[in-house]
Amino acid sequence: MPEIPDLSHAIWRKSRRSGANGACVEVAAIGNMIAVRDSKDPGGAAVAFGVSEWRSFVGGLKAGGLK
Repeated sequence: MPEIPDLSHAIWRKSRRSGANGACVEVAAIGNMIAVRDSKDPGGAAVAFGVSEWRSFVGGLKAGGLK
């Protein structure tokens, strides 16, 4: 897994389909990486993925292959 980039200036977003219950993840594009964190713990840990890995993951979700 790639090293986590500096996230201090990241612009985080969550899905428009997120519910109001706070059980969401947020994502931020940082250079050629996508960072992911728990919306309930914005100061906590984050993980980062390369753009191609992220696209594969999202594609698998959309295809129903990751249940």
